[in-house]
Amino acid sequence: MEEFSVGTFLAVFEEMFGPWLFWAMVAVAALITVAYLYVLIRDHGMGMRRFLLAQLSMPIGAVAAVAFVMWITNSRMADIGGPIDWIVLLGVAVLGAGGFSILVYVAQSLIRGKREEDLI
Repeated sequence: MEEFSVGTFLAVFEEMFGPWLFWAMVAVAALITVAYLYVLIRDHGMGMRRFLLAQLSMPIGAVAAVAFVMWITNSRMADIGGPIDWIVLLGVAVLGAGGFSILVYVAQSLIRGKREEDLI
């Protein structure tokens, strides 16, 4: 792999997760992103209480993302070797934490509705 391209990354992720699971994850991520944009436009801002609760949920998302990747790749923590493995695992944790916090924020906003006193 001499050069990085979008097609290369897509092929690697499809091989790693399988095409059905990978594209299902892409679709879910797109749906959550659209819902997040909808909530931001509808509420004309971010609710700080909801944002705080979403941030507090980030460690759960990080652990869940790492556990999911370890399960899908049939790996254990003992299989982690070089620095690139730790960097990739850290990246998975960061993306999982961010994605889960957005999911929690959207879920709170859609369930509770718009509250004027909670918005900045």
